[in-house]
Amino acid sequence: MDSVTLTVTDGLAVLTLNRPAAANALDLALKTALLDGVRAIASDGSVRAVLIRAEGRNFCVGQDLAEHAAALAASPERSMDTVAEHYNPLISAIAGLPVPVVASVQGACVGAGLGIALAADVVIAAESATFATAFTSIGLASDSGLTRSLVDAIGAVRTRAFLLLGERISAAQALDWGLIAQVAPDHDAAATAESAARRLAAGPTAAFAAAKALVTASLPPLGDALERERAAAAPLAATADHRGAVAAFLDKRRPAFTGEASSAARKEAT
Repeated sequence: MDSVTLTVTDGLAVLTLNRPAAANALDLALKTALLDGVRAIASDGSVRAVLIRAEGRNFCVGQDLAEHAAALAASPERSMDTVAEHYNPLISAIAGLPVPVVASVQGACVGAGLGIALAADVVIAAESATFATAFTSIGLASDSGLTRSLVDAIGAVRTRAFLLLGERISAAQALDWGLIAQVAPDHDAAATAESAARRLAAGPTAAFAAAKALVTASLPPLGDALERERAAAAPLAATADHRGAVAAFLDKRRPAFTGEASSAARKEAT
């Protein structure tokens, strides 16, 4: 089964995360296929709008931690290379598309999965969808551009609480905060998102591109946020708190944080 599918019909590109048995956790195959898919969309002049969706009960639960644990065991110093090699190019590619992008979210939307959704222009969620950052729960800070997209959407105060407390919020709360654009009934959410994407695909493409560019110009550069997140990731991956939390997650037990940081992580934090 392909981990990502891509179809283009009547100007609408539909990019589907297709690893439902793993809640669309982002392993190497899925990350690579997503990036390839977005790049293919960018090079296809017939595309006038994009719909990012997912098969199964969940949109995306973020990084595949079993794969990450293997990377930590094999080469701790390179375990976070995926941020520069996959996540940063993927978020930049989605955000850089000149055509409107709609994300259709159901179930859990967590970590890098949240970063993917928020790289879209319009997020439409099922009423039972939930959103979380989850990075601090495994001893990390943030990636996938969330330190920029969250501050832009919900402000610095809520962003700090969302990252630090790591609490899961409902679709209704996400809508109230301004994190997403619309909530639809579970049975109708996918169709609502597709309808919005098709309406955009039939709209004034040049005007949409200009509107996106004007909004982007008013925001801090995405590339700066992505680079800061990348620089923070490797020192945090070297901490005992991170390694222990990943192991605890895979063992389905609560992590016990010691607060001990690597010297590199302390330096990066200051």
